[in-house]
Amino acid sequence: MKHTIKELEDIASQVRRDIVRMVHGCQSGHPGGSLGCADFFTALYFEVLNYNKDFNMDGVGEDLFFLSNGHISPVWYSTLAHSGFFDKSELATFRKLDSRLQGHPTTHEGLPGIRIASGSLGQGMSVAIGAALTKRLNGDKSYVFTLHGDGELQEGQNWEAAMFAPFHELDTLICTVDYNGQQIDGPTKKVLNLDSLQAKFEAFGWHVINTDGNDMQAIVEGLHYAKTLTGKGKPILNLMSTQMGAGVDYMMGSHKWHGTAPNDEQLATALAQLPETLGDY
Repeated sequence: MKHTIKELEDIASQVRRDIVRMVHGCQSGHPGGSLGCADFFTALYFEVLNYNKDFNMDGVGEDLFFLSNGHISPVWYSTLAHSGFFDKSELATFRKLDSRLQGHPTTHEGLPGIRIASGSLGQGMSVAIGAALTKRLNGDKSYVFTLHGDGELQEGQNWEAAMFAPFHELDTLICTVDYNGQQIDGPTKKVLNLDSLQAKFEAFGWHVINTDGNDMQAIVEGLHYAKTLTGKGKPILNLMSTQMGAGVDYMMGSHKWHGTAPNDEQLATALAQLPETLGDY
């Protein structure tokens, strides 16, 4: 391993501090899903993903990552900054005028690490499929990773893509679903029940694994295991269970923190639960 589990947990704690401070600073954004996925992003960028910090859009010979549920941009921006794509001081500009750190990631600001705009939900898997096909045509055996929200899977385009990938045996594609059971209007079971996602994806021809997205050891091992399943004719779906708002007790498990910024008192309470490990921006 490149880092110990304790080191990765410390990085995730700092990422969570960044998230609540960024959203508080502009009184806008999406803290719940961002906090829930902090362990995943930390594991991916600091342990699993093969990437070049000298960023270019083509990504030849390196793994690619596409964030489909782009509203959880705070966790991605923090991770990119601590991974060396840009200076962490820029996190203070999140969602502010003339910032490269838009509420939903875009490409026209030229922010390193961002390859697609992902404000509209349901498109990430289709983009990743295009990237995986391109790598196959170019003889590039690098992996293509994605992240999707579970509520996002209520968008029909996902299922067109879910049919396409197994049919074309895109076996370097590793998609993760943040299975937190919450979306902006309430629990997914009450808004539009997804039933068994594992059964659905397996019926479409995917190899499905299950991981605990808020256990660093489990998510690191799960992502490494997913890589061992590639090259066998099937795309891989990582069904990752998380708690929305993980790391901040009053946010955990509630859809109310999908897109609500903490006030001053709530920020102080959150920061008291999240050790500063890499230095605040």
